[in-house]
Amino acid sequence: MNIQYYGHSCFKISLKPAGRGQNEVVFFIDPFDKSVGLRPPQGQADFVLVSHDHSDHNNAEALKGEPRIIDLPGEYSVKGVNVIGIPSFHDDVLGKERGLNTIFLIDSEEMKICHLGDLGSDLNEKQLEKIGTVNVLMVPIGGKYTIDYKKAIETIKKIEPNIIIPIHFKMKNSSADIDDESKFCLEMGYCVKERPSKLNLKSKDLEGKNMEILIMGIE
Repeated sequence: MNIQYYGHSCFKISLKPAGRGQNEVVFFIDPFDKSVGLRPPQGQADFVLVSHDHSDHNNAEALKGEPRIIDLPGEYSVKGVNVIGIPSFHDDVLGKERGLNTIFLIDSEEMKICHLGDLGSDLNEKQLEKIGTVNVLMVPIGGKYTIDYKKAIETIKKIEPNIIIPIHFKMKNSSADIDDESKFCLEMGYCVKERPSKLNLKSKDLEGKNMEILIMGIE
C-alpha cells in the first residue's frame, strides 16, 4: 500500500488488492481546489472518495481518467477493495450548520484505513462499532470547521489505531483559517520532525506500533 499526501485532507492511496503482479487500484480521498492555497492534486484515479460536497474536498475534476466517485454512505466492493462509508456530521449540532460528512474505511492488503473527513462531532457507539479496529487513522485536528485537537485526541483514544495521520490543519502557504499541528503535538507529548510526503506500508510494518503519530508533508 502506498499513501501519498497532498495536504489538507487529500491523499492518493495505491493498492494491489489481489497481491503482487495484479493491477494497481488508485484511490484519491478529498481532492481540493486552488482556494486552499496549495497545489491541487493531479494524476490518474480509479476512484475518488468525497467526504462532503465542499470545494476543498470535492475537486474530482482535477484528476485524470474517468474515476468512479463515491460520495455517500454505504458498502462498496470495488476491484477487490472493500470500502465503507459511515454517516456523520460536519458540526456538533446534527448537521444544521455545515451538513453531513462521510467517514470512509478502506480495507485491503490486510490493513484498514479510516479517513474521518471533516468530522465535526463526537463519534457515537454505533459509529465506533462500525469503524472497529483500524490500522491507519486520518483525523482532522485544526478545529473551527472540524473537531479540534482535544476532540481529535479523545477520538484517537477511542479507536486506538496503529498509526495516526493528522489532517485538516494549517500548513505553510495554506489559506485555511484553522490551527496548525503544534497544540496537538504538545498535548500528545511528541511529533516526529520528519515529514514524509509518501508512505509505503505493509501489514507487517504495523507490528509493535500503537497510536504512533505521523505528521505528513507535501512535495
